[in-house]
Amino acid sequence: MKNLVKKIFAFTFCAFFLFACAGPQVSQYAKEKPTLDLSEYFNGTIDAYGIFTNRSGEVVKRFTVLMQASWKVVDGKKVGTLDESFEYSDGTKQKRIWVITEVSPGKYVGRADDVVGDANGIAAGNALNWAYTLALPVDGTIYHVQFNDWMYLMNSKVMINKAKMSKFGIELGEVTLSFYKR
Repeated sequence: MKNLVKKIFAFTFCAFFLFACAGPQVSQYAKEKPTLDLSEYFNGTIDAYGIFTNRSGEVVKRFTVLMQASWKVVDGKKVGTLDESFEYSDGTKQKRIWVITEVSPGKYVGRADDVVGDANGIAAGNALNWAYTLALPVDGTIYHVQFNDWMYLMNSKVMINKAKMSKFGIELGEVTLSFYKR
């Protein structure tokens, strides 16, 4: 009987833990407006302003991004190139070029030189959720960190982006960005 009680307690604890850790699903935003079309919003010149906060909420880095974005149709699929130029508050600069393919309506695969494997994205309504692993250089060492990246289209010119960064399931910090389409 004692073992049965322990098993029930363990099962209940695990179920509660998994339920408590469950995040939002992109389908929750399906009815939200305006509807996000990546090839429409990420087309042309976009400015972004962002911060990285650590686990305690302290702002560790501030940065701006200048993005040049364009799309074309390749083999019947929309393929976008997002050329991002980062400038950090400490004067350092970084470049990332994303190639994003719409593999089916609302489903995307993205690649960039510092992304390990594919970034997978799902859009519904005004929201997009990206999941990917980034090879992040810190003090001469490269760390593979996971991103759970959420973008919300506010209007035709403004998008808000919140991304949680983690390693081994432990949250390291959060990136918050505001995109402004010219």
